[in-house]
Amino acid sequence: MKIAMICSEANPFVKTGGLADVTYSLSKELVNLGEEVLIALPYYNQIKAQQLPVEFVNTIHVHMSWREESANVYKLVRDGITYYFLENRHYFERDGIYGYNDDGERFAFYTLAVAELMPLVNFVPDIIHVHDWQPGMLFCYIRENNIEFYKNSKFVFSIHNPAFQGILDRYSLGDLYNLPDYLYLNGQVEFGGNVSTLKAAIIYANKITTVSPNHRFELLTAEGSMGLNRVLCFREYDFCGILNGIDYKEFNPNEDRYLAKTYNVRSFLSGKKANKDYLIEHFGLENKDAPLYSMVSRITWQKGMNLVFSAVRELASQGANIILLGSGEYECEQEMERLHRDFPNHVAIYIGYNNALAHQIYAGSDFFLMPSLFEPCGLGQMIAQRYGTLPIVRRTGGLRDSVINYDGHNEEYSNGFGFDNYSEWDMNRTCFYAFDIYWNHQEIFKKLVRNALKTDNSWLKSVKQYRQLYLSIL
Repeated sequence: MKIAMICSEANPFVKTGGLADVTYSLSKELVNLGEEVLIALPYYNQIKAQQLPVEFVNTIHVHMSWREESANVYKLVRDGITYYFLENRHYFERDGIYGYNDDGERFAFYTLAVAELMPLVNFVPDIIHVHDWQPGMLFCYIRENNIEFYKNSKFVFSIHNPAFQGILDRYSLGDLYNLPDYLYLNGQVEFGGNVSTLKAAIIYANKITTVSPNHRFELLTAEGSMGLNRVLCFREYDFCGILNGIDYKEFNPNEDRYLAKTYNVRSFLSGKKANKDYLIEHFGLENKDAPLYSMVSRITWQKGMNLVFSAVRELASQGANIILLGSGEYECEQEMERLHRDFPNHVAIYIGYNNALAHQIYAGSDFFLMPSLFEPCGLGQMIAQRYGTLPIVRRTGGLRDSVINYDGHNEEYSNGFGFDNYSEWDMNRTCFYAFDIYWNHQEIFKKLVRNALKTDNSWLKSVKQYRQLYLSIL
């Protein structure tokens, strides 16, 4: 199959979140299975700064109503994936990736340029796989213009973050996409009195996916859908949830160059202890024998930081050690500083991101905190399991799908701890249940760690499901 991945970010060149991990890892595994994959990206300043050995291909001219813009096309093959970078100084030579007042216009240009790109390079896709709102109007544009080049192509759309819906005013159809107003009037792309590129992608796709089976269920409910439930219920039988995976080459405790000591499922007792000892000494914490809780995350309300902060105070007061790594909302960062000041011998913080330190924290911790308010999939809990660190999660979205809660009787297969209600009481109760297992039931604790290490969160399992989905519509 020829598969075009259309996304606003992808590793290893540009990343702001999990979308970049998914598009890259999925593409790489598809290539490993013998498929041909193209990824088209805006040529952001972040990518240009890397001075990649790109090859100039040609120039595309794009008409957006009264505007005429051009895109210089550059090519690079990496990990078997053919990347095309679309250069436009007006739209993409900026300090950031998102967050500009003209984001709707910027990604409309990207979308129309992508439609011109594939004929230019003679890549006739069997599958066009679009990710999130930024290129969400691509299917509509191709179908409504009856572009002959794509007559046999099938469309798959993945929802990674339903909170961002590509909301534009109704006149953007003609002004940005050269599309007729009746698509708004007949409801095809109308959403709450505006145009939504996310809704357009849902309506025009052959199949829709999201990043976990449980998140699919949530998106079909009024409570968990952020307003999308009606349109998704309309496409319910074409909508599936496929759990993301993680890169087993990047996250491998047996070969990880960042670790104080590497280990596997047979040697984890000494390996994890060595990495824990390193962290305790590095941060100047007390009592190497105490349980070590950690968090590696964006520090935002969505990640359940109010629950984390409550639990950290309670745990530190009982002698546990906690390490928090991340950055985000100012108020949350300030609370991290207060916790460190109040418990300097038990709470360590790192505001920012440090990849080597993150790997060390995953490896050296006993428990990993992830009580998200909502979490379509989540990768942190999977990475933690890969290193034999037991996640403590609120069972929402992909956290429910990937963490099997220990309930006191299922130590043969459980691989973490979970709770349902978004409350400080439930979070604290679960953290102290894990605390008790650590101190008083070491044999059970070791079984749970071993189960976590054996959990299969590889992309190979997930990519087979995507490939089966592609084949089902060809």
